Amino acid sequence: MTFKSGLSGKVAIVTGGSRGIGRAIVETLAAEGVNVTFFFKGNQAAADEVVAAVSAAGGQATAVQVDVSDAAACAAAVEAVADRCERIDILVNNAGIVRDNLMAAMEDEEISSVLNTNVGGVFNVTRPVIPYMMSQRAGRIVNLSSVAGAKAGRGQANYAASKGAVDALTRAMAVELAPRKILVNAVAPGVIETEMSQQVRDLAEDEVKGNILLKRYGAAQDVANAVAFLVSDMAGYVTGQILYVDGGFKMG
Repeated sequence: MTFKSGLSGKVAIVTGGSRGIGRAIVETLAAEGVNVTFFFKGNQAAADEVVAAVSAAGGQATAVQVDVSDAAACAAAVEAVADRCERIDILVNNAGIVRDNLMAAMEDEEISSVLNTNVGGVFNVTRPVIPYMMSQRAGRIVNLSSVAGAKAGRGQANYAASKGAVDALTRAMAVELAPRKILVNAVAPGVIETEMSQQVRDLAEDEVKGNILLKRYGAAQDVANAVAFLVSDMAGYVTGQILYVDGGFKMG
């Protein structure tokens, strides 16, 4: 039996694609023949590096600077992709931020920025994408959640709330869009070796690893592989699911 992704020739948008998990997703999809446009907020050098790496490997990637918390900017960017590529087959809502603090000390900005990016960003990019997928009567949407949505740690009230919302939104979207053959799922990473998790890993490495059954951190590629599966032909009967890629976090 051979496994075929069916991804070659598809068009994808990936948010937060210039670093970490997002970069791994961009490179993995591009390697499967997907024409990928990724949004990034501000690091032009990192975005250029991703485009160069994909091009060197024979793939297609385009970087577009977009703040996903800006609804108008997201709508314009999505329309530009549709105009250029004439379709949108895949959306990966990966962009997210962390502003950890204890609840009693949490500032208004730490709450609003996390919710506006992690939850608002999913709404802002997905809404303009849906009409294109509906007209095609086909599409795959994958939202990046987190184990924090179900198993939060200290200082994560804002982040955990945002990812719990992403889980609920994923299920609601799956119900709403299934009649149009659009499949919606989420991937919930555990502790992955990225810049975003550096502070947690530095503060309590032994404690964190002790909570992981596999006793190691995950790699960005582990998460990218799960996303690639969910947008491929191999996941044609999967929707409304939260796929945990966490090494068995907090199961021991």
